[in-house]
Amino acid sequence: MTDLSLIETRLTAALDRIRQGTRTLAERPAAADTSDAEARIAELTAKLDEEETANAQLVERVKLLKERQDGKLAELESNVEAGRTRSARMDRELQRLRQVNAELRDINTQLREAVSAGVSEAHLVNKAMLAELEALRATQSADAAEMDAILDELKPIIEQEARDATG
Repeated sequence: MTDLSLIETRLTAALDRIRQGTRTLAERPAAADTSDAEARIAELTAKLDEEETANAQLVERVKLLKERQDGKLAELESNVEAGRTRSARMDRELQRLRQVNAELRDINTQLREAVSAGVSEAHLVNKAMLAELEALRATQSADAAEMDAILDELKPIIEQEARDATG
């Protein structure tokens, strides 16, 4: 990008020098040989036109490069945001799994204490089974979130391979 800016600056300076030269030639008093001066003016004008065309082409190329760069930047930002979303979902599921497992451990501890005391507490058994079912659901949700994240990462690779195989 800097090379294009440098070239554009150099072209602009050259155009300014050519303009100044044509003004100087146009302002000179008519010499005995005006055909040489007119030929020189025509030559300088042609060079000026060439430089202006080259400058316009460079400006267009810079514009295209900037658009391409902006598109890539938007794509990368989109990918980062998708990654953050996946990461947040996985984090929520893992936190839920940790919480449910802690509850399950607590209920199992209460159940063991009741059994060792010789007390049969039916509500603790029910509570333990419900906690275990919730732990299984949380594990399944965490696994699903992890699989979704893996699939999201593999999808572009698979699509690229498919494009390469067909084209």
